[in-house]
Amino acid sequence: MKSDSLKKGMQNAPHRALYHALGLTDEEIERPLVGIVSSYNEIVPGHMNIDKIVEAVKLGVAMAGGTPIVFPAIAVCDGIAMGHTGMKYSLVTRDLIADSTEAMAMAHGFDALVMVPNCDKNVPGLLMAAARLNIPTVFVSGGPMLAGHIDGAKTSFSSISEAVGAFNAGKMSEEKLREYECKTCPTCGSCSGMYTANSMNCLTEALGMGLRGNGTIPAVYSARIELAKHAGMAVMDLVHKNIRPRDIMTKEAIMNALTVDMALGCSTNSMLHLPAIAHECGVEINLDIANEISERTPNLCHLAPAGRTYMEELDEAGGVYAVMNELNKKGLLNTECMTVTGKTVGENIKGCENLNTNVIRPIDNPYSTTGGIAVLRGNLAPEGSVVKRSAVLPEMLVHEGPARVFDCEEDAQAAINAGKIVAGDVVVIRYEGPKGGPGMREMLNPTSAIMGMGLGNSVALITDGRFSGATRGACVGHITPEAASGGLIGVVEDGDIISINIPENKIELKVDEAVLAERMKNFVPKRKELTGYLKRYAELVSGGASGAILN
Repeated sequence: MKSDSLKKGMQNAPHRALYHALGLTDEEIERPLVGIVSSYNEIVPGHMNIDKIVEAVKLGVAMAGGTPIVFPAIAVCDGIAMGHTGMKYSLVTRDLIADSTEAMAMAHGFDALVMVPNCDKNVPGLLMAAARLNIPTVFVSGGPMLAGHIDGAKTSFSSISEAVGAFNAGKMSEEKLREYECKTCPTCGSCSGMYTANSMNCLTEALGMGLRGNGTIPAVYSARIELAKHAGMAVMDLVHKNIRPRDIMTKEAIMNALTVDMALGCSTNSMLHLPAIAHECGVEINLDIANEISERTPNLCHLAPAGRTYMEELDEAGGVYAVMNELNKKGLLNTECMTVTGKTVGENIKGCENLNTNVIRPIDNPYSTTGGIAVLRGNLAPEGSVVKRSAVLPEMLVHEGPARVFDCEEDAQAAINAGKIVAGDVVVIRYEGPKGGPGMREMLNPTSAIMGMGLGNSVALITDGRFSGATRGACVGHITPEAASGGLIGVVEDGDIISINIPENKIELKVDEAVLAERMKNFVPKRKELTGYLKRYAELVSGGASGAILN
């Protein structure tokens, strides 16, 4: 065991003295030491129940013969951070989480880890750490929130975001907005649609790093506590079998995750996180792979915000394994990949039937024959950009219109609220990329305002920033190179015609090449005065197309 180098022999008596100071018995010290990485805090709704999950994991580890020891990971609530300076600190925590978990695990010689994340950036951050550390590891999340209920219909976080847009447009009363405020998010857990947190927790199953139900069992269900106990037991089995994260997160497993991503219609943020996780595994993937996989992978699910079904319904329909079993009917998965169950993907999903074909479409009757995410290229994004195709209205899959240009989210939001954006426009928000933001802020507020005002069928939005998983509409993010790195988006002017063609994976600025050459010749990207962690981050981060990894 790795911890033996800290525990065995007379020379390690000082270490053992400190273990005894923790109240550990000789028997506990002799067992494998299992770090339980808890992202519990009292500010993120998706994390407020994680203390209970952690206690269940500890019990499972102890029942299987290990010694569980808890240490923390930070987490930002993207919803609370949305629309202000706080959002600059969301994506950047992914690397803080990976780095700090690496530091804690290496400093204390843990034999194995159980990661207990839930919300947006600490799931990929902990997956990155797992790959980096490469000691036996299992993931168990805090679970998704139940949907809200208003006027006989289910709601989610995107509902309240769009309600604000409807209120600003005079289409909703203050009283009704207040009802949305109070009823949209009724329980703890990660927000109830296929947003980033639930996307990544589902993809953790697809990667093979989480047990069945990790992504879908609601946070408030007792089955979530049972799952946590089983996760604690499972990690001890991995210790005995010496199965490690890089044995599981192979290139083939990452391709499986991308395939499931397309079928589920996950958040565009997965196109930031999967490349970053792959990088830590020593696997390099580029955005072109996403289109290749999308071309052969049907979109089987339309969960909120793309449709009117929610995580609880996906769970009832059979969950991620049922989706994977549908995909496997056409041989779209590598079923030989190892998983944390100690079994292969094929063994895991065998017999996992689709229990509701209205929630998970059969493979022969998909929502579309292509996947839920598309990567667009063109002169505006030669290195790539990303759109959640499954959440775009059919009439907006091809759009051409004049640019309305803003150098920050706040300016765009003010113009939208003031009614200055009209049908046909293409809203351009720049200097919000990984370097330019810095931190690549999510644009949920402007995208929700556009939808809430009834402009979703006539207005597109592009940005070098990114989107919340709650965003829907013709919204193209991750434009790379970004404005701060000298990208063409930095010289777009009001009135320029922008063409977006999602079926053909194209995005173009339709301005004469000679004019563009002159603009670029004179272009000096804007610079922001930065301090602290954001300054260091901006200096080290790569572009969105490569996963916004730190170089």
